Amino acid sequence: MRNVDLPLVLFLVAAFVSFLFSVYLWFFQDREYALFVGLWVPSILSLGAMMRRG
Repeated sequence: MRNVDLPLVLFLVAAFVSFLFSVYLWFFQDREYALFVGLWVPSILSLGAMMRRG
């Protein structure tokens, strides 16, 4: 089995799920909530980058 960086994968999955949830909110619910949730994506990715650097 390949050597997989599990924390990196978890952060990427969390950011992608947040993006999908934001798109869902944009088209089917409230656009203001979608913008709020959409801001989570760069925040999650930034947190992941900071934690990887130590």
